[in-house]
Amino acid sequence: MNNSARYTIWQGKSWRLCSAARVLADGTLVKTTYIDHPGAVVLVPWLDDSPEPTVLMLRQYRHALADFILELPAGTRGENEDWNACAQRELREETGQEAEQLIELGRCWPAPGVSNEIMAIYLACGLHTNPLPQDDDEEIEVVPYPFNDLVRMALDGSLLDAKSIVGILRTARYKRLL
Repeated sequence: MNNSARYTIWQGKSWRLCSAARVLADGTLVKTTYIDHPGAVVLVPWLDDSPEPTVLMLRQYRHALADFILELPAGTRGENEDWNACAQRELREETGQEAEQLIELGRCWPAPGVSNEIMAIYLACGLHTNPLPQDDDEEIEVVPYPFNDLVRMALDGSLLDAKSIVGILRTARYKRLL
């Protein structure tokens, strides 16, 4: 692949819709449209003082699905924002909690066929109350959830949110619960 040309079609608040054209080695011109994204964080807020392993989940309205879904807290990183700072900000905005410790559990591409977004997944431990205002367009309910139920749901297909599935399973592996 060579001779790549890219330009912005539309600029949103946190990402851009781009078009790209490139000429393949055989001379074929290929055009595509994709989302240029600064990245995002996914948080697994672990409740250390619970009698059984428990995580704070969100029941959040998603406009694209026209429904509320169960998911881990997550959010878009500001342009050149420090990953840990972004993780703490999103945790505080969406759950009202701040973490004493953030453990990065790796990264993943949520939709490489349409976006260059990469998500950093963090286990958030030592939570204490320190809220920030939520974004104006978010409808969120924070729900403590038994971790073992979330692992089962991630494996049996009843949890559909990809970033949450990855976050739950990586946490289970890290905690040696899977």
